[in-house]
Amino acid sequence: MSQENVEVVRAFFAAWNAGDMDAVRETHAADVITRPPDGWPEAGPFVGREVVMRQWEQMRETWDADQVRLIGDIGQIGDRVAARLIWHGTGHGPEAKLEVTGVYTVRCGRITRMDFFWDPDEALKAIGLDE
Repeated sequence: MSQENVEVVRAFFAAWNAGDMDAVRETHAADVITRPPDGWPEAGPFVGREVVMRQWEQMRETWDADQVRLIGDIGQIGDRVAARLIWHGTGHGPEAKLEVTGVYTVRCGRITRMDFFWDPDEALKAIGLDE
C-alpha cells in the first residue's frame, strides 16, 4: 500500500479546511469524476476538474464557514482510499452536518475519482475492505 495516496487525500482535506481552493484544484486530475451519495440534490456524476470545482465552490458559497473532519482511520487498497468524514457548514440559515464516506481513487499523485456513500459499509465493500 502506498502512503502517498493517503497523503494526497489528506492534502485535499487540509486545503479544503484552509479555504485554499487553488490547492484543492491541484489535488484533482483534469479528468476527475465525482459521484455524490444517493439522494444528493444534484444527481451527478460531475466530470472534469472545472465541473467538480464549480460544485465545490457552490458548496462553499452556501455557508459562511465549513470544515471537513476525519472520523476514524483511513483505509486503503490499491489506488483507492476510503475516509469517513463529517462535513460541517455554518451560516446562511440552519447549520449543516453531513457524515459520509468518500472513496478516492488516486493515480499519479492526483485524485481521479471520488465516490461518496452515506453507509460506510457500502464504501468499504466498494474498495474490497469489507472482509
